[in-house]
Amino acid sequence: MPNVFDSLLGLFRKKKSAAEDKPAAGPAATTAPLPPRAIVTDPNATVPLPEIPNTLPMDTVKAQAANLAPKRLVLGIAQHVGRVRTHNEDVLLFFTGELAGLESMPHFGLFVVADGMGGHALGERASSLAARNLARVALEGVLPSLLADPKGDADRPSLSEVMESAMNAANKAVFSGVPEGGGTTLTCALVIGEQVVMSHVGDSRAYIISPDSFEQITRDHSLVQRLQELGQLSAAEAAVHPQRNVLYRAVGQGEGLEVDVETRRLPSGSVLLLCSDGLWGLVPDEKMQTLIRQSPNPQAACEALVAAANAAGGPDNITAVMIQIP
Repeated sequence: MPNVFDSLLGLFRKKKSAAEDKPAAGPAATTAPLPPRAIVTDPNATVPLPEIPNTLPMDTVKAQAANLAPKRLVLGIAQHVGRVRTHNEDVLLFFTGELAGLESMPHFGLFVVADGMGGHALGERASSLAARNLARVALEGVLPSLLADPKGDADRPSLSEVMESAMNAANKAVFSGVPEGGGTTLTCALVIGEQVVMSHVGDSRAYIISPDSFEQITRDHSLVQRLQELGQLSAAEAAVHPQRNVLYRAVGQGEGLEVDVETRRLPSGSVLLLCSDGLWGLVPDEKMQTLIRQSPNPQAACEALVAAANAAGGPDNITAVMIQIP
């Protein structure tokens, strides 16, 4: 991985069935011009230093700090095995990066949540293989163009095509590397600037939360969701249906895979939440909204969400990752 990237890898296993300092508003900072660079011809001579005031006005200090503050993604992550299961088949994997300078690039992040299924060893293996292979192919497809000379003529790949290829690589790895019966959900967010490319299979979820909205942007590939869409089940009935954890589409179930890929714009200040069903299946949307809006930052919000799922019984593993857009 290029040194330019602050990469953070969190892989936690889970079973399926379980402050940013925002730039202060205010006038732009002004800086006095530097004195001409001095040239010393006599090596024994010294050049007097320019006079520096003892203090700067506080408004100037704050303005300078605001201009220097990095406008980076702010993250929160939390995961727990739950209160019932003894092992974890969830995987959380993410990378973030930024390039600051004269020719900066937009903030970048790749976030993956996978919820394995098929039993202890099968689920853990499936979710780990899926997350690693998706990330490998996605980063190989995206990073070269991000790091290329912005004044050059480098080809810019279709991000949707890159993410679909990455999902299919993950599916191939799981199908060939995990015995029959193992599989996983796979939900991925590729964030570049204010754009997010979502790729998704299964029933882990992604939400976009803004000051006046709370929107689920992924579709559950579950039996009960399909029955709801056909008008055969109500939302209340689906919530307690004995087959609510049965998926009709998952990674690793065959050589071909139908992937949901969608591109959205993330408004400044909005929050993107990825989570497994161990969270959304236990904590209603209304409760999730309340906890998120009451939390001072994404990390506190993720911890509150996981605690709420455990307080509701914690029968499944719980994973949450939250990304706040500058």
